Amino acid sequence: MAPGSVEPTRRAKILTLVHAMTAGANHIDHLDILRAGASQAVLGHKVMAPSTIGTFLRAFTFGNVRQLDSVLDTALERAWALGAGPKDGQLVIDIDSTICEVHGIKKQGGNFGYTKCRAYHPILGVREDTGEMLGGRLRKGSANTGRGVRPFISDTIARVRRRDPTTEIVMRFDSGYWSNETISLLEKLDVRYSMAIRAGTKAVKEAIEEIDEDAWTAIPYTPGGEAAVAETTYGGRRLVVRRTRLLGKQGELWPNWRYFAFLTDMGGTTVEADQFQRNRAVIELAIRGIKDSALEHLPSGDFSANGAWFASAMLAHNLLRWSARLGEITTAGTFVASATMRTRFISIPARLVNVSGRITLRGPRHWPWANKFLHALGTLRALQPATG
Repeated sequence: MAPGSVEPTRRAKILTLVHAMTAGANHIDHLDILRAGASQAVLGHKVMAPSTIGTFLRAFTFGNVRQLDSVLDTALERAWALGAGPKDGQLVIDIDSTICEVHGIKKQGGNFGYTKCRAYHPILGVREDTGEMLGGRLRKGSANTGRGVRPFISDTIARVRRRDPTTEIVMRFDSGYWSNETISLLEKLDVRYSMAIRAGTKAVKEAIEEIDEDAWTAIPYTPGGEAAVAETTYGGRRLVVRRTRLLGKQGELWPNWRYFAFLTDMGGTTVEADQFQRNRAVIELAIRGIKDSALEHLPSGDFSANGAWFASAMLAHNLLRWSARLGEITTAGTFVASATMRTRFISIPARLVNVSGRITLRGPRHWPWANKFLHALGTLRALQPATG
């Protein structure tokens, strides 16, 4: 199912699904958004009916879903070849999972997990600087947080290194993925890591208690509280610890220090290592972006059909991320949110008109993002795709 080998009708079905998701579709019936006005004229493919797409998805098997990964792989290769790849010699990948709530007992794999709601529990690998999905697996709702993480890591690293074999890769995790086996795999693959661990376990608590009081360095914290960081070793590895507590009247409720710890093989000072791990929170922006659109609803009762929907959602999400990267659409601090991309550059209040035989996109007067749209469009059109 690589783009060059997909039969034309199936290709149109996949593209209809992905393009509708890019425009914000989160349900099969929403695919009709592409059949309105002259949308089909700018897509370059036939727009298929929602009922056709539903039948198409239900025909997927587990192997077909994995074939869709090759489409993501090819798209990643082409986007990075155009300049969307890492540029500073380091690629930071955050590994996390999320809960996609579903309703109804006929959702295959929609089980109850730790959140006590019926859901799926997909795992995702997200690039820090762009928010693009470098990999993802749909899992049943009762799946443990760390289930399947090691083969997922191996697949994600292989995908990245096929595209860029020289860039240093760093992976960040929360404590749900903590295991010696996972760390050993990362070391075997020559991948740097920053992995949270459960500070409440007996052995970790004993390691933290051995830290001298003079070793703690104060860091900025929320008003009405204080925080400090220090480091020691645990199992022969670098252990960085952050402690926090509230002051004043709120401090009377929780007077003791609360500890957060993580293992890392990264260099830098203790404060720098702690800040790097805290920057992992940016993954929530990418997850929110994909859940607020295509993953707000997984439409089928069939698990493989939902797996294909999930894989298509990742591809649609990445199209937005690559467009922002290559079109020089930026914002202060982090990548542009997916909802912002749709509002300003995808769901355009415009129409196609024929002006003296030339098809023209006519937008509204005083449209606030016209200049940014034209700049991005010109920049993207100037790119030269690789041939062959």
